[in-house]
Amino acid sequence: MTEGTIERVSLREALGAPADPEFSLHLPPGWERRPVTDEERDRLIAGTRKRLMEQHRPELFGQIRASLLEAFANLARAGAVGYFAPAEDAPDAAFLPASLTASVLTPPVGLSMDEVVVSAIRERGATPLHGDKRFVRFEQRQTLTEGTSRVVAGSVVYLTPIPGTARRRALQLTLTLFWPAEGDDDAEELRLLRALFDACVSTLSWHASTD
Repeated sequence: MTEGTIERVSLREALGAPADPEFSLHLPPGWERRPVTDEERDRLIAGTRKRLMEQHRPELFGQIRASLLEAFANLARAGAVGYFAPAEDAPDAAFLPASLTASVLTPPVGLSMDEVVVSAIRERGATPLHGDKRFVRFEQRQTLTEGTSRVVAGSVVYLTPIPGTARRRALQLTLTLFWPAEGDDDAEELRLLRALFDACVSTLSWHASTD
């Protein structure tokens, strides 16, 4: 029995369009790529329940389950094709206060991907990643309120065109970091995390799809 259903067949696939090429990138030690599927979501929920029971904190399960359901639904709506996280057997040092997701970006009707990139440069201050013009990179943030606590959700967004799509589709990698609203967004830990994932994204390479 699954926790709802995530739609995985796109209109392109239904119409017989060629599959996008696969990609890979070097990840932080202990991290791995995971799919955005019903099975992965249910595996995470089951694993979370088991850990909370072992820690004698069953009262937290309902809230965390709801958060996971919402997160996977949001990933599906955003066209996510994967997310990156520490492996189950990863050492403690691999559990960084960060998340990285991958999605496919298609521009709104009437716009080209080049226009989307130009808009990101003009309106969001996007720049090439380490001078590599295959990627544009920009940051954005929002303040979230949970009870009496306020935290900042900061995102680093990386865009790069998908080969073979005539620059009509792009891969979007999104790094998300959280810190207290009263904290310093240029704290050393945050700067090191941004630098780490900038380096990881810069290693991206494309491969022929196996579909």
